[in-house]
Amino acid sequence: MITSQLQTLAARGEPVAYAAMRIVAGAMLAFHGVQKIVGWPAGGFLPAVGSQLWLGGWIELLGGSFVAFGLFSRVAAFLASGTMAVAYFQFHWKLAISDALWIPTLNKGELAALYSFVFLFIATRGGGLASLDAAILRRRQPRAAVVSTGVRENVRSPAAR
Repeated sequence: MITSQLQTLAARGEPVAYAAMRIVAGAMLAFHGVQKIVGWPAGGFLPAVGSQLWLGGWIELLGGSFVAFGLFSRVAAFLASGTMAVAYFQFHWKLAISDALWIPTLNKGELAALYSFVFLFIATRGGGLASLDAAILRRRQPRAAVVSTGVRENVRSPAAR
């Protein structure tokens, strides 16, 4: 009994929790991009213009912002996921097998590895609630569709799940 009630409550809260995760993860990635591109907050690392780190900073800033706002979320999240995978393999792990440097806690790559999988999940699931993707989709689709029987049936967009 308690298990079914908990499952019902969790199912109701899942879309909101997912939207919160998407917004926070996107905003946090965007802040990393701000550090690389603008140098804010003070003491931030500024890579050379045109370098791989500089390009990664732009992907973090723009991709994170798009994910946070839920605009082109699948594409932006997929690009962010790949960027974070490159960050982990190239800058943290560096393909070093010795001294257990492949372990994320030892090579300080936990955040890059986690971001990679979180953004991969967002890429597969889409914007969800509170996303501009869902708002755009709702404007394009009629709120109700008339099925062949003539009965109006509510249409729920896949992005709003």
